[in-house]
Amino acid sequence: MDRWEEIMSEKSLKALAVVLFAGGLWDIFGGIIYAFMVGTGRSIDNPPVYPFYAIFTASFFFSFAYLELLAAFNIRRYLLLIGGVIIGRVFYVVLLYYYIFFVADFPRTFWFTGIIDSLWTICYIVLTLMSSEIRLKDLFIPNRE
Repeated sequence: MDRWEEIMSEKSLKALAVVLFAGGLWDIFGGIIYAFMVGTGRSIDNPPVYPFYAIFTASFFFSFAYLELLAAFNIRRYLLLIGGVIIGRVFYVVLLYYYIFFVADFPRTFWFTGIIDSLWTICYIVLTLMSSEIRLKDLFIPNRE
């Protein structure tokens, strides 16, 4: 690998760490919104959600955020975590838009979150593809080196 490829690979790993950290901040924001605003009788009650389930969902957001924020500081070691985040975000986006487009009267309240989660996922994948040190499969399959 020549020096240019080495520099680009290192920059893409740093960018991947920054994007992972920013995704963790996005999940903290989501956790705060769910913990304090989402739920029947609260600021956002469409779709109607019992406050327990909103707080329960927020706990997952905070857990994911914690993992993302800390993994960003040692990105090479925690590449598999990014794969898990990608799977979770893709599942969320597919589920959200399925309900928005195919379930009658499902509210479109959180349509923008699907776009943002898609953008995070695209960034993870593009930055991984730009790195000459890691491959896309490193995000999903443990490397035994």
